[in-house]
Amino acid sequence: MEEPCPWRIVDDCGGAFTMGVIGGGVFQAIKGFHNAPVGIQHRLRSSINTVRIHAPQIGGSFAVWGFLFSTVDYGLVQLRGREDPWNSITSGAVTGAVLAARSGPLAMVGSAMMGGILLALVEGVSILLTRFTSRQFRNVPPLLEDPSQLSPKEDTPDTDFPSCQQYH
Repeated sequence: MEEPCPWRIVDDCGGAFTMGVIGGGVFQAIKGFHNAPVGIQHRLRSSINTVRIHAPQIGGSFAVWGFLFSTVDYGLVQLRGREDPWNSITSGAVTGAVLAARSGPLAMVGSAMMGGILLALVEGVSILLTRFTSRQFRNVPPLLEDPSQLSPKEDTPDTDFPSCQQYH
């Protein structure tokens, strides 16, 4: 684990808020520009006002999600004693369910499934990228310094490199 509990949760909450404000700001700027009356001044003013009003709300929603997700994730790490993708997937499902609790049990189940599936996709892509990039940095087998250490059928007169068959 990288950081102690409270700082990790606060860091995740702040990161989620920042992502929500930036992403929501871009989206709301486009939306405000598009929905404004004709004229560049009207469109720019509408765009700025829409961002000013809605971006902090979107950032706050993301911050709540990040806080809840991080808290559940840390709780699962402490409960299970290990940090693996199942913690994130379960945290996504629990977070989705809790945030939909006011809408009833059916909405909770749907949101839990969406949260779990979304985090499973994120974790799956992360694992695939890690495996793909780790292949680029594999350790190359060390070359033998003395060619006499090679067996006679692997020794080739024109190269000092051992046969690839030796390492398979």
